[in-house]
Amino acid sequence: MVYRRLGNSGLHVSALGLGGWLTFGGQVENDITTACLKQAYDCGINFFDTAESYAGGQSEVAMGQAIKELKWKRNDIVISTKLNWGGANGEVLVNNHGLSRKHIVEGLRESLKRLDLEYVDIVYAHRPDRLTPMEEVVRAFNHVIEIKGWAMYWGTSEWSADEIVEACGIAKQLGLIAPVVEQPFYNLLHRKKVEGEYQRLYSRFGLGLTTFSPLKFGLLSGKYNDSPDAPPPGSRFAKGDDKFVNYMRDNYGNKAWQDDIDKTRKLKAVADKVGIHLSELALAWVLKNPNVSSVITGASRPEQIVENVKALQSLDKLTPAIMAEIDTIVDAPELDPARQD
Repeated sequence: MVYRRLGNSGLHVSALGLGGWLTFGGQVENDITTACLKQAYDCGINFFDTAESYAGGQSEVAMGQAIKELKWKRNDIVISTKLNWGGANGEVLVNNHGLSRKHIVEGLRESLKRLDLEYVDIVYAHRPDRLTPMEEVVRAFNHVIEIKGWAMYWGTSEWSADEIVEACGIAKQLGLIAPVVEQPFYNLLHRKKVEGEYQRLYSRFGLGLTTFSPLKFGLLSGKYNDSPDAPPPGSRFAKGDDKFVNYMRDNYGNKAWQDDIDKTRKLKAVADKVGIHLSELALAWVLKNPNVSSVITGASRPEQIVENVKALQSLDKLTPAIMAEIDTIVDAPELDPARQD
């Protein structure tokens, strides 16, 4: 396993992480969750990610029970959760979601109860809340870190560059703790924000990335290449009930989908040429980005984790020539001179 600093912080996370979105507490039984976490840990993975909203809070419960059952030392693992969309923490939604000081304090307290932990290492703002003043958001995350000790670091997820800059600016002005990491959607077929919009954030603020969906919901595994009109039985798009999966399923087979499938087929040819699976190529490609601290992967079986870790052995196979060939297939985003140093 390779370990990388989380942005400009002193925290080291495994280059591959394991997340509980769509699986833990939802699509898989708790004993499978425990088996997956154990396999990940045995492979050297120390970073485990969840959120208050995953499976209505049950992802946190399942992960917490697995950690307790495996009897890991708390200082050996890095745990993160995310706040915004609420979880199993209230009957009246109005103040049980968002990034108000009230929800950040109460939401994180409830997440810790579900995880059965005293603290998390990273707490993310799970999407921006444009109804709450940014100063309130920054002060609230500073409070749960500096005063309560419920988290070590805080970050953002799918925020715009301007919103991250605003948060960092307020933190600097007030002498508070700034976000050190962003958790964006990033893969071979979705590159613009990470490689374009965020360009200056890496050098200016030392921002790290813990990216999610490196296989674009499984599309970059190649398993949908031969099912152009309907998802194959048993696939994530066939059985998932998350709103993002529903969105992808509703758009299954449209022009954008067909364009992605066409690119995926061409990428498979590149993977075959270098002698690795397409999913391995996709994971290794994300890992080649020096701004990525960790790639969050998902798994419903321990065997998937072993396969994912093989991507670390394939980094050298993605030579400059292969990376350039990939760029011609997936249309590398043009860099904005205004966002460069």
